[in-house]
Amino acid sequence: MLCISPSVKAGDDSSFFKLRIFNNDTREIKSLLNSQVRYANKTNFAKFISTFDKDYVSSDGFNLETYSKLVQDIWLTYDNIEYGVKIKDISVNEDEATVEVTETSFAELPVPAKLDGVLKSEADSIYYLKKTNGDWKVISDKVLSETTSLLYGTARDLDIKLTAPQEIKAGTEYTASLEFTPPEDVIAIASIASDKVEYPQKQAQEVYRKFPDDNILERIFISNSDNANEYVVASIGLTKASINDLSIQLSLTGFGYKIVRVNVIPEQCEDTNVKDR
Repeated sequence: MLCISPSVKAGDDSSFFKLRIFNNDTREIKSLLNSQVRYANKTNFAKFISTFDKDYVSSDGFNLETYSKLVQDIWLTYDNIEYGVKIKDISVNEDEATVEVTETSFAELPVPAKLDGVLKSEADSIYYLKKTNGDWKVISDKVLSETTSLLYGTARDLDIKLTAPQEIKAGTEYTASLEFTPPEDVIAIASIASDKVEYPQKQAQEVYRKFPDDNILERIFISNSDNANEYVVASIGLTKASINDLSIQLSLTGFGYKIVRVNVIPEQCEDTNVKDR
C-alpha cells in the first residue's frame, strides 16, 4: 500500500521521510510476528507474551492473564509443537495496524501401543496492533477460521471432513457434518459435539454411535446466546474384531478428534438447545 500523492514533487524530502517511516513500520510488524513464532517454537514464554499489549483482549474475550494461562497449558501438554505463520497483508494507519495471517502448528504425539499420533492446526486470523512508546504490540485479534486435528494410530491415514458454518447468529440452528471412509474390516464409532470457547475449556459431551453406512454423520445444534464463540468437536474410534476360542475380541486401532471453530454473532435469543438428527 505504498503510495505518493500526485501533488508531492519527486524530490520532496518530506515524502521520502514518510515513505521510510511506513516501510520501517511494516518491517517492524513483520519482525514482531516472526519473533512470536520463534519464541513459541522455543517455548520462551516470557519473550512470547512480551509481544502482546498489557491491555490485550482476544476475540474470545480472553485478557492477557487468561491467554497466558492458556498458552502455558498448551505448552505443558504439547512441548514439541512447530509453529508457522504466513503474513498475507499489512495495513498501517499511524499508530494502529491490522495484519492478515495464516497460522499453522504441527506436532508428533508419541503414545504407547503403536498408536502414535499427530497434531495439525491451521487458522486464518487478523491481528490488531498498536504502537506505544515506539514499540508495536498485539492489542487484539480475530480468528476467521480454525481447524485442528489430533489423530492417532490408523486414524492418521483417514481423510476426515468436518463441516460447520464459520459464522452464525446467536440462537440460530446449524448443521455440523462429519464424513470419512473407514478402513475395511474396521468398526467405526463417532460423535459430534459443540461447546463454547472458554477457559478452562469444558469437555464436550460425547454420544458415540456406530458410524453410518453412507459414511456421513450429522448433528443439528443451536448456537449459544452467551456472546461466546463455539467449537464443534468430532470424535472417532476405530476397532478391529478378532475371534479367539469362540469369543470376539475388539482391539483399538485408531482414534482421534477433528475440531472446527464457529464464530457466533451476539444476539438476544432464547436459551441454548441442541437436538440430534
